[in-house]
Amino acid sequence: QAMTFHFSYENVPLLFSGLTINSPGEMAGAFVAVFFLAMFYEGLKIARECLLRKSQVSIRYNSMPVPGPNGTILMETHKTVGQQMLSFPHLLQTVLHIIQVVVSYFLMLIFMTYNGYLCIAVAAGAGTGYFFFSWKKAVVVDITEHCH
Repeated sequence: QAMTFHFSYENVPLLFSGLTINSPGEMAGAFVAVFFLAMFYEGLKIARECLLRKSQVSIRYNSMPVPGPNGTILMETHKTVGQQMLSFPHLLQTVLHIIQVVVSYFLMLIFMTYNGYLCIAVAAGAGTGYFFFSWKKAVVVDITEHCH
């Protein structure tokens, strides 16, 4: 198979040996499926971030001495947020991470078929998923952060 972009719909393998596209209708179905898979991937990334923020259970404040002006010593406080390793939220994050990795590799392999229709489906699905899911993504700014 040629390693150049093409727009064919006959004899196009899709991830598994038994899954081959051979007609315009099959390509249209594959396009829709790949489009939604890419949307799902973007939604999954945002959902994992939201779940992580909600599951951060242990908040610790660590103080450390830092040199101040005129030889004085100031105490700087940093907030540390974490979760326990053997907790349900962490196990859920682990399973979702595995799903995210598998889906991301599927999308990469689909793109590597060099089929123009499928490449457009991956890109359009990812863009649409980002558009629909990432607008709620909040950027958290810690006003106590002192890094320059």
